[in-house]
Amino acid sequence: MIETKVSQGIISTYFEKLEKNLDLDVAIVGGGPSGIVAAYYLAKAGLKVAQFDRKLAPGGGMWGGAMMFNQIVIQEEAMDIVREFEINHAPFADGLYVMDSVESTSSLLYHAVHAGATIFNCYSVEDVIFKNNQVSGVVVNWTPVLREGLHVDPLNILAKVVIDGTGHDSEIAATVARKNGIRLATETGAVIGERSLDVVSGEEEVVNGTKEIYPGLYVCGMAASAVSGTPRMGPIFGGMLMSGKKVADEIIARLKK
Repeated sequence: MIETKVSQGIISTYFEKLEKNLDLDVAIVGGGPSGIVAAYYLAKAGLKVAQFDRKLAPGGGMWGGAMMFNQIVIQEEAMDIVREFEINHAPFADGLYVMDSVESTSSLLYHAVHAGATIFNCYSVEDVIFKNNQVSGVVVNWTPVLREGLHVDPLNILAKVVIDGTGHDSEIAATVARKNGIRLATETGAVIGERSLDVVSGEEEVVNGTKEIYPGLYVCGMAASAVSGTPRMGPIFGGMLMSGKKVADEIIARLKK
């Protein structure tokens, strides 16, 4: 029966995909643009990378642009990345470019997957694997399980490196610090929390704050801002793209030694 074949096709290939991603070079938590860009460059370098996003449609806030005006702004410094992802763009003013947010997000996802990254949607990362004072993987469950408060045990996925790309809440960094009594590489040793909006400073500092904050744990995008206590930047996305490339470059240099 064709109905059975349809179900068999979905189930057998999905679990084959999941099984192939139980032991990773890099696990990326969160589906925002910085994490997707990181996934692209990491996979392009030949690393085994998977990205886990709790939403049905990965892409974070990039889909909606600003206040659901589905245009975004990118500054000149990030345009090499935009061109590599083949996103249509138009100059606006003072080294700024505009582009369609839906096309931009779609292109990031398309290129990441075609480079070899695997993206799992509807997954929540509720904890990390913590061995020998190092982050060594992620603990995943279905997003609806956690939303409904069901008592269902998670699965474990090993990774040499974990990237916290969870955005404003920097969930993974906060969890690691809280549950293990350790100090992060911040001024306070904890997640400081992002400051109010400053576009110029926010764009610079989100890239500066992209780094390893504990052995095995890196931050990128708005999670980097939240961890380091720097300003948010609003609907300009160049810093997000540059943050994703920076974290990928640092991890590639480390794992490809």
